[in-house]
Amino acid sequence: MLVPDVRLQLALDLVGVFVFALSGGLVAVRAGLDLFGVLVLAGVAGLGGGVLRDVLIGAVPPAGLSDWRLLLAAGLGGLVTFVAHPGLSRISGLVRVLDAAGLGAFSVGGALTALAAGVAPLTAVIVGTLTAIGGGMLRDVLVGAVPEVLRRELYAVPALLGSATVVVASRTGHLSTAVAVAAAVLVLAVRLLAVALDPNAPRALRRVDPEVGG
Repeated sequence: MLVPDVRLQLALDLVGVFVFALSGGLVAVRAGLDLFGVLVLAGVAGLGGGVLRDVLIGAVPPAGLSDWRLLLAAGLGGLVTFVAHPGLSRISGLVRVLDAAGLGAFSVGGALTALAAGVAPLTAVIVGTLTAIGGGMLRDVLVGAVPEVLRRELYAVPALLGSATVVVASRTGHLSTAVAVAAAVLVLAVRLLAVALDPNAPRALRRVDPEVGG
């Protein structure tokens, strides 16, 4: 099994942290939070998935709490959102593209980090997926919303696909920088296709009980 490039992992982490911090900052702005709240939510969205990843593979303290480069990326994402949020809100399409890019970067980066830690292939796929969706879930919970991954168009499936692609490539001896980047692009493409077509997963039908008359 090939060992992932440390520089590639860092680049994917920085991209993922920054773009998810933007999304977290936008949610905070829409919720009417102040600067501190925007920075906190940006940090949670940007760093939460990576912290969860590191805890799951036993890499403590988590890089999201100890690596100044990741903390800086999250802080910059929050500040950019706070200052430029009117413009970001008007270009919601671009924000969705950035969010999809972050999903790809984090799913691939999370799987690479898990593989480097020597975990089992299935575990690496799960860790990669949770890395991609974990920050967004924590972000939504903090503002009292049902996590987007549970109620919107397909979100976790592209992350799962990207993580699985990396793990399969590693197990077959074909993992390289080009393959990792291609996997991230695949996640981006599938996510944007899901946004465009809105193929929501089936939902349970709610049973409406008849009213009991007196």
